[in-house]
Amino acid sequence: MIRSLHSLVLASGLAVFMAAASPAAERPNVVIILADDMGYGDVSANNPLARMQTPAIDELARSGLRFADAHAAAATCIPSRYALLTGRMYFRRTDLMPSGVKIGGVGYLSPLIESGRETIGTLLQRAGYATGCIGKWHLGMNWELKDPAKPPGLLDPNPKSAVRYTNTDFSRITRDGPNTRGFDYTYIIPSSASDPPFVALRDGKVIDPDVVMIPNIYPTRQPDTVIDWDLKYVAEEGDAYWQRGVIFKNGEISRSFRIEDNARTMLGEAVGFIRRQAAASDRRPFLLYMPLPGPHTPWMPDKEFRGRSSLGTYGDWVMQMDHMVGEVRKALAEAGVADNTLLIFSSDNGAHWSEEDVQRTAHQANAGRRGQKADIWDGGHHVPLFISWPRGLRAPATYEHPVSLTDVFATLAELTGQPLAESSAEDSVSFLRVLRGDIATATRETILYAARGLAIVKDGWKYAPGLGSGGFTLPSVVEPEPGGPRGQLYHLTKDPFERVNLALAEPAKAAELAASLERQVTQGFSAPRLDERNATGKKQ
Repeated sequence: MIRSLHSLVLASGLAVFMAAASPAAERPNVVIILADDMGYGDVSANNPLARMQTPAIDELARSGLRFADAHAAAATCIPSRYALLTGRMYFRRTDLMPSGVKIGGVGYLSPLIESGRETIGTLLQRAGYATGCIGKWHLGMNWELKDPAKPPGLLDPNPKSAVRYTNTDFSRITRDGPNTRGFDYTYIIPSSASDPPFVALRDGKVIDPDVVMIPNIYPTRQPDTVIDWDLKYVAEEGDAYWQRGVIFKNGEISRSFRIEDNARTMLGEAVGFIRRQAAASDRRPFLLYMPLPGPHTPWMPDKEFRGRSSLGTYGDWVMQMDHMVGEVRKALAEAGVADNTLLIFSSDNGAHWSEEDVQRTAHQANAGRRGQKADIWDGGHHVPLFISWPRGLRAPATYEHPVSLTDVFATLAELTGQPLAESSAEDSVSFLRVLRGDIATATRETILYAARGLAIVKDGWKYAPGLGSGGFTLPSVVEPEPGGPRGQLYHLTKDPFERVNLALAEPAKAAELAASLERQVTQGFSAPRLDERNATGKKQ
């Protein structure tokens, strides 16, 4: 069933809601805060045994909607963010290997959201919203080159040299970044704060184009450096490694940019955006998309957060991310717009928290679920999701049925009465009815998500072609043995920790789910629901 349950809601409840509301000012503001690599168990509201406290996020759980079974569309950053902003799975792109990835790091990637592709930003722009993106973009842009006759890659021909300037012209405005993908105002870093280029951009222009290399700013080691298992990610001369989780790669950095100040600066930008929009003379509703820099590495909390948790630098960093959520809510309240702001908090994937980390710290960042970031197992994609909307939500509640972060798109489309084009948001299913108080009804039949391969969940069963984690947990890939299973089948209702592979014991169920997965991949997610296209624009 499903994307539409749209039809019934729009024909009744939503039509009444929209008719009763006065024009733009009564439509809710929308704030989407997306943590980076925060596990389901990193939020103390989800995990009573968490080694840190997250009071601001916990308040969202206490006063709003808590989603107990929410899933990112993928177990890693880029495909997850693409799916959130577009409502479609990343594998549906025609070109899955965009140019630029080899020129010095993922921060130099070409645009990953196709030109003309509808995003949450363009959707709400059409609805009259002012839109802003503040934080980690990680979805590429077109950088201008110093010498167009030369390739964009590393200018130093010696691959082992610590001096690795690229052909990037940081003095010129970038093209096809977030400002052309639905956001009026942007303040971003291009990638994670552990990857070059270490620069901040406002509306597509690098704020400080005076670029040097990381060793000019940061030592590669500290006097008290303690080597841990994640040293394996340090492969290049000049990469900085100070301790577990404090790691950033060699590369270009604005002379004035400081990684340790990044989170604080983002927060100031977000608060400023909220204040400007609330004080604007036209009082348009606004969308703020705020992808946080953590708890992804490098774990570099501000001085005021160091030592706050019992989990060292990681726990302190998580608590600083929680503080940012609290400060955004405070800014909304002080601006007088909190009551009619729909605030969504989630994470792009599970925590990058290995079994070594679990054993050493007794902290279950992924709430004891199998696997971690990048894995096909639950720990890779089961994420915290909380929604606050004081004026719109009927009462605090917990929703137990599965949802995907792809569903945010269709939900906002239905909320604002925007039509969905046939070619957009193919994997998005509205859960507006849940926000309206229906927490008993499932809004979707299946969950589809990705690691190295794909997996599907339906009716309490999960199937993934292939063996192994598909991600960071070893072994990532396992070759099938003669007579052994070729895929993984788990009965999640009875086995939520994915311990017993039933692929051989339940071959009919494995075949059924494999066929369903193949159908969704080749025909589109909505293929089984052609008679239920939503009333706002889908064809019957």
